[in-house]
Amino acid sequence: MAGNDLSLARKAMVDGQIAVSSVVEPRLLSALLTIPREVFVPEHRAALAYSDAQHDIGQGRKLASPVEFARIAQLAAIEPADRVLDVACGTGYSSAVLSKIAASVVAYEIDKDLAIIAVHNLCRIGATNASVLTREQAALDAGPYDVIVFEGAIGNVQDTYLQRLASGGRLVAVIGAGRTGVATVWTSTTDGVVSRTHFNAMLPPIMSNDAPEEFVF
Repeated sequence: MAGNDLSLARKAMVDGQIAVSSVVEPRLLSALLTIPREVFVPEHRAALAYSDAQHDIGQGRKLASPVEFARIAQLAAIEPADRVLDVACGTGYSSAVLSKIAASVVAYEIDKDLAIIAVHNLCRIGATNASVLTREQAALDAGPYDVIVFEGAIGNVQDTYLQRLASGGRLVAVIGAGRTGVATVWTSTTDGVVSRTHFNAMLPPIMSNDAPEEFVF
């Protein structure tokens, strides 16, 4: 598919899929219109990059559908000055979008092959405020963070992540796999960390099995 056709497909994705799914944050919609999603999927899938579907990206991992990713990203309520930890960034698409609406992004990816691809892709689109790390402790030590986003369904959230939230910081994750997944936000307050569930969401599991019990790197 030609570049102009892909640009039209990107606009159709935002206007016809995402904006009609209660995603209204202007800066996020602008970022989604800007980032070439086709760069972050396997080359043979480029023509389908803007369909509302998950994409296999290798190593047993999948890229979330555009609508589900956008809904989760909006839930994080990212501000221009925020520092973001993007957990399980895969090939870097989520980090690329978040880099457009945050001050900086640490993209954490345990799979070294995917991390190499993410570095290449982020450099390719000029996301100079995003860095990729492959060690969990290094990613945590780079905090505290205003926002932490998990780019896949998990069984639960470890305290080590909640402890890296700055005051007022938010952690967003989908707990549970498949149709049972629930988008949840943890917020760091003066009285401790409080959580609130929001909506059902179908993110691909971070781990390769269908029902991850716990996210452990």
